[in-house]
Amino acid sequence: MTTQQRNNSLSHLHLLISGASIAGPALALQLARRGARVTVVEKAPALRPGGFAVDFRGHVHRKVLQDMGIWDEVHARQTHMGVQTVVDADGTPRVDLPAALMSGDVEIFRGDLASIMYERTKDLDNVEYVFGDSIATLHETPAGVDVTFEQARPRTFDLVVGADGLHSRTRRLAFGDESRYLRFLGHYVAGFDIPNHLGLDRTARLYSDPGRMVSISNYDGDPAGAGVALVFSSAERLDFDRGDLAQQQKIIAERYAGMGWEAPRALEALAALESVDQLYFDAIAQIHIDRLSTGRVVLIGDAGYGATMGGMGTGAAIVAAYVLAGELAAAHGDHRTAFAAYEAGFRGFAKGCQKIAGNAGPFLAPPTERKLRQRDRTYRILGSRPLARLFKKLTEKAATDIILRDYP
Repeated sequence: MTTQQRNNSLSHLHLLISGASIAGPALALQLARRGARVTVVEKAPALRPGGFAVDFRGHVHRKVLQDMGIWDEVHARQTHMGVQTVVDADGTPRVDLPAALMSGDVEIFRGDLASIMYERTKDLDNVEYVFGDSIATLHETPAGVDVTFEQARPRTFDLVVGADGLHSRTRRLAFGDESRYLRFLGHYVAGFDIPNHLGLDRTARLYSDPGRMVSISNYDGDPAGAGVALVFSSAERLDFDRGDLAQQQKIIAERYAGMGWEAPRALEALAALESVDQLYFDAIAQIHIDRLSTGRVVLIGDAGYGATMGGMGTGAAIVAAYVLAGELAAAHGDHRTAFAAYEAGFRGFAKGCQKIAGNAGPFLAPPTERKLRQRDRTYRILGSRPLARLFKKLTEKAATDIILRDYP
């Protein structure tokens, strides 16, 4: 087989990817390199900028980023985030959380990472992006998948990939209602922008009282802007409309009433938001599903095994894109063989990432004062210089727990 034939081993396939956040463009890049035709549909009107910072850690993430040809650019656009400091209600420092714990080997804004991969693929002859639209129905036939869209005309694809996040419509259409797979982990998270009144420069301050946390951080060195992150516990899932800003503002304000430190200023900034697009608010939850594919439809990223936070979801997404595209190439496009190999080779890795994600809520918002003190004491010890190397190794364990094949 010639080099050209190997590079075009998937040229007979046309895949539809739903979602243009991280997993979608990562898979589009991997598939396009192997000659496949790819259409990416995204419900947002354009690529989403900004978002939370995401990190990569360990040799597995590095290998995939290098294989994609974006390692240097990710480094060039990294946040250079420093330590994050846990404080008392009066702002007195209690303990520093090392950058290796919170930011990994390299950290970048989610929007910047998506932009890097989008720029690498948007002008390719075999990649098409469709913004402002989403899948309406899926109907599988022996020859492919007939797809209707909310806006565009119906089309037929060989394979369909759900890369549309924790609340995936593709998963709902192909596998059933979200309630069957989403596991609530007892906490909620919110994020929005705030003026940088603390004068932070690539650092963060974090304050917790039992069952809730507020942090203010500056990731990009902009002296004017900062970001607020809120995490609070909830005994049950909350019922709210994702499109109703006022309802979400009311829920958060009630949960944070009476909290000290900078919580009142954060609530003032929250009340001043004018669009639901300015607020991120969701349950901390995970997807647990028995299989990642059914017929010609396969799930990747948060749609298949995601966690809202703490589970290295971005790292898992790029690794999944590497494995799925590689297995399709190794199987010369035979989706049955490729999907089975993708699941067998990747599921254990995904479960390991999910396992550590279950600790995110209790770590950030411990339920009692005793748990708060215990958390701070533990990280004061682990963050000390004699144990720094061990601590780094522990934070990389889940991120490196997979042996990557070298694919065509």
